[in-house]
Amino acid sequence: MDFKKITEEDSLHDHLEENSVIEILNKINLEDQKVADAVKQVIEPIKNLVEAIVPKMKLGGRLFYIGAGTSGRLGVVDASECPPTFGVSFDLVVGIIAGGDSAIRKAVEFAEDDENQGWKDLEKLNINNKDSVIGIAASGTTPYVIGTLRKCNEKGIITGGITCNPGSPLDEIAKYSIVPIVGPEFITGSTRMKSGTAQKLILNMISTSVMVKLGKVKGNKMVDMQLSNNKLVSRAEKMVMNELNIGHEKAKNLIEKYGSVRKAIDSYK
Repeated sequence: MDFKKITEEDSLHDHLEENSVIEILNKINLEDQKVADAVKQVIEPIKNLVEAIVPKMKLGGRLFYIGAGTSGRLGVVDASECPPTFGVSFDLVVGIIAGGDSAIRKAVEFAEDDENQGWKDLEKLNINNKDSVIGIAASGTTPYVIGTLRKCNEKGIITGGITCNPGSPLDEIAKYSIVPIVGPEFITGSTRMKSGTAQKLILNMISTSVMVKLGKVKGNKMVDMQLSNNKLVSRAEKMVMNELNIGHEKAKNLIEKYGSVRKAIDSYK
């Protein structure tokens, strides 16, 4: 398939080694400012994907992110932040990276080139048609991701894709494709920069909006968050104080008793 791989085009900036530090930073910032607008242009596709995922998850389905390299790491990060933020189980949103967990810290050579391994990785987790799978690949060509989504399509599993190259194989194969066009990277081909930032923003939007629609947020508060450190316990106490209009000591006692903002509030009403 012939398509224009924007993520590999030459940077708009050259002779970087001759730039001062402040010049480098200002130019990176100039490029970064383009990312939010690129994401704004794909709000509708993001909405369509979220609205497809939520009903499946209400039936007991899970959300899987799958990718390689930077894209895979971003998926793992977003998935790992859902349990502490929203109080959900660790197997509700799952990030899978080519090469396995060791690839989170250290690149695994050629792991992304196996188009069959992604589906094998999903099979180990008993993937089924209640689940949804989002492939993440800035280039839109990663075999590990493409092969996985192709198999998911065959099995009737919802597929989403996040790529920065329109017309790429990932754009074509994902049933719900999201393509923020961020343009050439500051350093040619370094998709951990603008492309990675766009992917991170979109993943934030997907997981947050899904969790809101699953009832994991009350008002604008993380009422189901895990109280895993003193900062979060203090935040929880303040939430309870404000919601119930009670003093700190009473709020503290409720949090200690119930271990959850939601449970503390519900117990008092």
